Amino acid sequence: MNRLAGVTSPYLLQHADNPVDWWPWSPEAFEEARRRDVPVLLSVGYSSCHWCHVMAHESFEDEATAAYMNEHFVSVKVDREERPDVDAVYMEAVQAATGQGGWPMTVFLTADAEPFYFGTYFPPESRHGMPAFRQVLEGVTAAWTGRRDEVGEVAGRIVRDLSERSLAHGGDGPPGEAELAQALLGLTRDYDEKRGGFGGAPKFPPSMALEFLLRHHARTGADGALQMAADTCEAMARGGIYDQLGGGFARYSVDRDWVVPHFEKMLYDNALLCRVYAHLWRSTGSELARRVALETAYFMVRELRTPEGGFASALDADSEDAAGRHVEGAYYVWTPAQLREVLGEEDAAFAAAYFGVTEEGTFEEGSSVLQLPGGSGESGGTGGTGESGGPRRSGGPDALRAAGVRERLLAAREARPRPGRDDKIVAAWNGLAIAALAETGAYFDRPDLVERATEAADLLVRVHMGPVARLVRTSKDGRAGEHAGVLEDYGDVAEGFLALAAVTGEGAWLEFAGFLLDIVLQHFRGEGGQLYDTADDAEQLIRRPQDPTDSATPAGWTAAAGALLSYAAHTGSEPHRTAAEEALGVVKALGPRAPRFIGWGLAVAEALLDGPREVAVAGPAGGELHRTALLGRAPGAVVAAGEPGGAEFPLLADRPLVDGAPTAYVCRHFVCEAPTTDPEALARALGGAV
Repeated sequence: MNRLAGVTSPYLLQHADNPVDWWPWSPEAFEEARRRDVPVLLSVGYSSCHWCHVMAHESFEDEATAAYMNEHFVSVKVDREERPDVDAVYMEAVQAATGQGGWPMTVFLTADAEPFYFGTYFPPESRHGMPAFRQVLEGVTAAWTGRRDEVGEVAGRIVRDLSERSLAHGGDGPPGEAELAQALLGLTRDYDEKRGGFGGAPKFPPSMALEFLLRHHARTGADGALQMAADTCEAMARGGIYDQLGGGFARYSVDRDWVVPHFEKMLYDNALLCRVYAHLWRSTGSELARRVALETAYFMVRELRTPEGGFASALDADSEDAAGRHVEGAYYVWTPAQLREVLGEEDAAFAAAYFGVTEEGTFEEGSSVLQLPGGSGESGGTGGTGESGGPRRSGGPDALRAAGVRERLLAAREARPRPGRDDKIVAAWNGLAIAALAETGAYFDRPDLVERATEAADLLVRVHMGPVARLVRTSKDGRAGEHAGVLEDYGDVAEGFLALAAVTGEGAWLEFAGFLLDIVLQHFRGEGGQLYDTADDAEQLIRRPQDPTDSATPAGWTAAAGALLSYAAHTGSEPHRTAAEEALGVVKALGPRAPRFIGWGLAVAEALLDGPREVAVAGPAGGELHRTALLGRAPGAVVAAGEPGGAEFPLLADRPLVDGAPTAYVCRHFVCEAPTTDPEALARALGGAV
């Protein structure tokens, strides 16, 4: 047992029994390297990373390799999901030096934490142009002992290069119509008209770009934006990237057609996509969108919810197959023979045609990933889901038969060895899940989903927020981790609290969001309104990380901008609105040039251009007017509901009932429309396009 025993990270705990004498990231590890006069070997990964597991098995579990590492290095293991700041700083160095990056990430450092040699996965023997890991270790050791001056020069140059990088954040205000039109044009150029999505393989779900497209359509009426979003959502929902039996999305597709996924399932992907499909339904009424939103919500509740009420980070891609091998996708794929074993000849033939299972297979060793090919006849879904997330029996004969087949296959799959689960609670990702579940529950009259969102929010307040509202990044088994929250934690948790406040009519969530956003203004903001990923009083690394681009999740920068804008609309706070507008300067700079990588920032910019609209519903939360307000398509509209004169929501001040009936007030740009008691009139006022 090494020094990783007792930590809260499941990824680090996976390495606690390695023969490598691992240290967690700590000042003591670097002091030990200085005392022994050896370099630090930094290994960064995460629990559901397939190649992290491969390298661990090949090298870190090997006694001879571990002995060499222990003799010549101080080895430090980092969970990138627990320490995104450490990951970001050294990934920037890896990408600058090699032109690429990924996990596992392997970096060699001096005792001053300065990097001098980089890589990702290294095999046990050299292959495919990659040196063997042992060769790398021996080469670094030789350089350290024989060319120390050269090592120091390289490390110093890398640190200087990183520190001299400056971020152009616009500086002259938020984006306007011209920049958003250019961003839309850029997405249109990258759009895959045949398959949906953007770019080639591997293809990632473009959840934040889809939010921008939906908001842009709502604000401007641009049909092309809605068509790209709707077609992409249908292509993903029909593809193998979506779990056709249990719901939920895999991390990405290895091909352009969404057929073969990388099978790990991340909380953040599913939270973001659940919200996208719910918003698509709100815009179009698509039954497919409704079904996928609900199935994805129930996947999160069924598969990722922890006993403490939060949501676990991920499910692994790997699990045991029938031969006892630990392989990728084993839990999810099917052969025709396996279908026959569960269903019998006749239903197996139906299922193979319906789900695209072939004799040659679409994956490996004759197995297939279940899809809904175009000829399956299922364009509108199966009529919604039950609480388990499984399909209800509705529709025509094929739909009824498919529902029965799904239930039998799902039951059989439950008997297979399950993928591992990373049980740590990440604050930011739970904030995304809270927003998705709260809105999905409100739209589809599923109060159980709103309750699950509320329980997760309660956990964040109890365990992650301390008495001064400073967030910790992670927890596990109800115990807070040691690492400070970063900007994305503050932005995404505030976003979740604001969505929960709108849905429940409980102003305490607005207040909690305000606590977090005040800390953003105090500790994360720099000159000219730019934002940093770490607080000004956080651990000082070789560079203070600062990345405004939206990748797998909204950047902390854009997440904070969106929450600041919504909070300002709720409260009238000029400092929060000013901070949001200044932060959006980066979207003005990057949106026209790289719209795929700043989708959430563009979505927030759409809300800013639309107002955002401020909706006060004087009357009981949960009533018809309140639901109508929540279903309004106006980008980023904020909703406050409650009895008139209540102190919980500033928007309800001086907003009386009209003729004793619940009444809605809609304002934007300092102008208010006439109050209305008519849900249809309110719906027209919140339709979006003007």
